[in-house]
Amino acid sequence: MTDKKTYEKMRLDILQLVAPGTPLREGIDNVLRANTGGLIVIGSSEKVRLVVDGGFPINCTFTPSTLYELAKMDGAIILNDKADRIILANAQLAPDTTVPSRETGMRHRTAERVARETKAMVIAISQRRNIITLYQGTFRYVLKDIEVILAKANLAVQTLEKYKVVFQQSITDLGLMEYEEVVRYADLLQVFHRYLMVLRIKAELAAYLNELGTEGRLIQLQMNELLATLETEGLLLIKDYSNHTEEQPASILSRMHELAQQEKHEESVVLKILGHNGYIHLDEIIHPKGYRILHKIPRLPLLIVDNLVARFKNFGNITKASTQELDEVEGIGEVRAKKIQEGLKILKNQFLAERRM
Repeated sequence: MTDKKTYEKMRLDILQLVAPGTPLREGIDNVLRANTGGLIVIGSSEKVRLVVDGGFPINCTFTPSTLYELAKMDGAIILNDKADRIILANAQLAPDTTVPSRETGMRHRTAERVARETKAMVIAISQRRNIITLYQGTFRYVLKDIEVILAKANLAVQTLEKYKVVFQQSITDLGLMEYEEVVRYADLLQVFHRYLMVLRIKAELAAYLNELGTEGRLIQLQMNELLATLETEGLLLIKDYSNHTEEQPASILSRMHELAQQEKHEESVVLKILGHNGYIHLDEIIHPKGYRILHKIPRLPLLIVDNLVARFKNFGNITKASTQELDEVEGIGEVRAKKIQEGLKILKNQFLAERRM
């Protein structure tokens, strides 16, 4: 998983550098439209200088138009590490020919060898095939057409909408089971399975948005709107059912994000992340602490929620508590105790109404 995370971070950093709306991407697109082809090396380390032969110094601020004009000449263009200055133009690249390459074209083979040898980012713009290929170390990525990515991103948004509805329905069902104290481990796993699917689609959308740059602003707004409450819902679910005494819910949620990236996972993995180890019968009843539903009661401070959970241990005990028992909790008077009881009844009726819809 560590290798996958490293790969994804590298891909994220590289795509952010060449995302639509950035000066570098504008310059690359200009070169692509001109059908001149080109090689761009980002980085001026000692290793890069060792593979560069010839060329002439430019040492000027990077602009898309300057890159376009310099790409009309043969040879590579060398930029600094931040890609905001042009160091050399018309440079010849002479990487070690023993460095392996899977490419067939001379420009792309040179680009891959330079990237592997120097670990610098190298961009090859194909004159014949009209594509942009990115290399860094062993990383290789072909930039896709913006229209293709937009279509995939829109499809992912539609899928996210459907999964949000399914997840919210399962949350409603879970809420009613929590009131009746009949939540089984199997029911909990079903809810978390649907939540993991939402996280997986979110990660896929984030990857598309990273590559779309400014072209993906509307899709970003749609995604933010759809996920506005789901992150909080997930954290509260974790607080309710986590068996950890030290690990924070945010840390557990981060592990859930990592799990969502895997194609398959065992049910026991979800339970282990939540701190439930050993053999567990899936029909066994599990009791939530009550954070999620108490959080929905208007104007109930988080400190009071913590005090309620600390006193009554689980949600079932809270729902059965009398006004006097609630009044005894620190920070709760008689008036607030009655409002908590009223709020819990209203929420149960809301869950029943949502189930009938």
